Amino acid sequence: MLTAFRQDQVITRYGTMQEVLEYCRYSANPVGRLVLYACGYCDEERFRLSDATCSALQLANLWQDVRVDFAKDRVYLPQDDMRRFGVSDETIAAGVATTGFRALLDYEVDFARRLFEEGLPLIGMVGKELAVDLDLFSRGGLAILRAIERQDYDVLSARPAIAKRTKMALALRAVSGKFLPFLRLGPR
Repeated sequence: MLTAFRQDQVITRYGTMQEVLEYCRYSANPVGRLVLYACGYCDEERFRLSDATCSALQLANLWQDVRVDFAKDRVYLPQDDMRRFGVSDETIAAGVATTGFRALLDYEVDFARRLFEEGLPLIGMVGKELAVDLDLFSRGGLAILRAIERQDYDVLSARPAIAKRTKMALALRAVSGKFLPFLRLGPR
């Protein structure tokens, strides 16, 4: 995690999605691995699935905060994807979600969603308490992606947020999952 902190001090752009995922390897993935380890899990398959979930959460937050990060001179959108969709720093600076920008965010949101889906099997591979928390985090991250979609991928004019009603539903689901053993976890 210190590596990610140092990266944020010197690296302001990432050339490829692989470089962004390498950043996630240091910024987000250690948290999931530490939680698994603290709960008694230390096998590579659970770590792999946790990495997918943690990276997806990190990406959802990055895509939600494109404007905020740009104000700090950071762009986490992969530069090669930006070029492919005709998006530049000037596009972001203008604060107008062009057709190309919307297509780029659609592409990146889809990538993050696939990472969430890749990590979902972890929910069934851990104890109930941790499973409920993992389910909540995954659903919360997916809700952020849906909020971005509801804004038609325009994260430049307003930061996407999860509606209070959705937050309440997620919280109720998490609480009920801790007390109702028959609650089915995983995607719905």
